[in-house]
Amino acid sequence: MDEPAPTHKRADEAREIIAVALLSLTAILTAWCGFESSKWGGQMSIQFSQASGARIQSINYSSEARDARSVDLAIYSQWIDAKARQDETLASYVSQRFTPAFTIAFDDWQQSGDQALSPFAEPSYVPDGEAQSEKLAKQADRDFARALESNQRGDNYSILTVLFALVLFFAALAGRTSSRWAGWFMLGLAALVALGGVVILATFPILI
Repeated sequence: MDEPAPTHKRADEAREIIAVALLSLTAILTAWCGFESSKWGGQMSIQFSQASGARIQSINYSSEARDARSVDLAIYSQWIDAKARQDETLASYVSQRFTPAFTIAFDDWQQSGDQALSPFAEPSYVPDGEAQSEKLAKQADRDFARALESNQRGDNYSILTVLFALVLFFAALAGRTSSRWAGWFMLGLAALVALGGVVILATFPILI
């Protein structure tokens, strides 16, 4: 059997060296993608936990606001009853038992000439816990949205590992085929896919 020409031998050696270098680089990139996917998955779990905690606190404050509103309504009903009976002494006594939040709304209601249906309809009426509930509800929504974003970023890195797996596949074939043109074709295809993967990888955010 004829010995391969020196030119062909050098070309084969160059192909093997390029294939090994490409395999090594791709293996490192694949490991990096796996690391980043894991990090973003952990970040997602933390953010989901934060969203859940904020949601629970929001519900607790909402219950507090609902209870405060019920107390204000009960006391206001007594004031309405006293006014209906024209018992100003009782009405004054009851009004002194208004909660601070309701007192503000009640004063605004009277200053506006009772234009609203009741003090509860005044914008200034904010029972204890309502502001905190709304704030925490918005925070929970933000944390939940961030968690979904982190989940998508982790998925993006996972998908990229599949792309680099194709590089490993084509590069391995390039080093095993007996046909020179097929070997170079496989190696070129592997390099092209690897380049595309690197370009995509460069656009991804990094979490350390």
